[in-house]
Amino acid sequence: MQIAMVGLGRMGLNMARRLLRGGHQVVAHNRTYARTQEFMAEGAAGVQSLEELVAALTPPRTLWLMLPEGKPTEDNVQALGDLLAPGDLLVDGGNTFFRDDLRRAGALAEQGIHYCDAGVSGGMWGLEEGYCLMVGGAEEDFERLHPVLATLAPPEGFLHCGPVGAGHYVKMVHNGIEYGMMEAYGEGMELLRASPYGETLDLRAVAHLWQRGSVVRSWLLGLLEDALAKDPDLDSISGYVEDSGEGRWAVQQAVELGVAADALAHAVFKRFLSRETDAFSNRVLAALRNEFGGHAVVPAGEAERSAHAGAGETKPATPAPGARG
Repeated sequence: MQIAMVGLGRMGLNMARRLLRGGHQVVAHNRTYARTQEFMAEGAAGVQSLEELVAALTPPRTLWLMLPEGKPTEDNVQALGDLLAPGDLLVDGGNTFFRDDLRRAGALAEQGIHYCDAGVSGGMWGLEEGYCLMVGGAEEDFERLHPVLATLAPPEGFLHCGPVGAGHYVKMVHNGIEYGMMEAYGEGMELLRASPYGETLDLRAVAHLWQRGSVVRSWLLGLLEDALAKDPDLDSISGYVEDSGEGRWAVQQAVELGVAADALAHAVFKRFLSRETDAFSNRVLAALRNEFGGHAVVPAGEAERSAHAGAGETKPATPAPGARG
């Protein structure tokens, strides 16, 4: 099948490679042409502009966008809307908010252009193991994409989730769950590290053990085992954690729908907190506990030293008479 891939970043390039290896005719376009040329050396066709891309495809055309959410995707969708013809199909495989899918699909439909959204999971491992694909769009468009989806995904690894927006909605919830799982692993490992057994406990060995028949085994836990094998104390990285935005959207949807999603919300807020080395909110908590209960406070500059103190190594100051909470 002939298909264009717009965006040759970490995900897009490997997806295009998998399609090329699967026998599809791939025409590539990337903002930086040097990246396109690298892929062309592997046997793909490549172009320097969207105009050239559309001209290189045989109608009815199929184009897959793998671009950052927001302006890059918006600009390309609008530009292609002016270039494509009725019957062409545009697929957005990036991390897009489902309401943006609905708006874009409606605008393109007025010109006879078809639209699908595809939530993609698989990361760097997708090239060899395949990608999990969550697709939203009309049934006939899903069927049209079937050869491409079957190549990109492992067996039973793609699903028609419903009309436009459904694919990205399912991916949004998927990422919210991912946030919660990662947070649970992080808190559990921190608890083990701070325990009376933390000095001698091999956290990599624990992760390896849990991968053997435990109910908490998972691909993420396997990745944690790999990370701990390389750096047992994770000293080479900071605790600053970014978010793609989908976790935020999942929490916003939970609020709008009145669904209790405590773990998802907690995981998102912990990521925000990770970006502050000395979060003011935590200083407020410490100050209030000192004011109402006489609890000891840790002077500025000593927090990191205190945080790494072993269990039982320090004793809090004697609280004021009648202190509570």
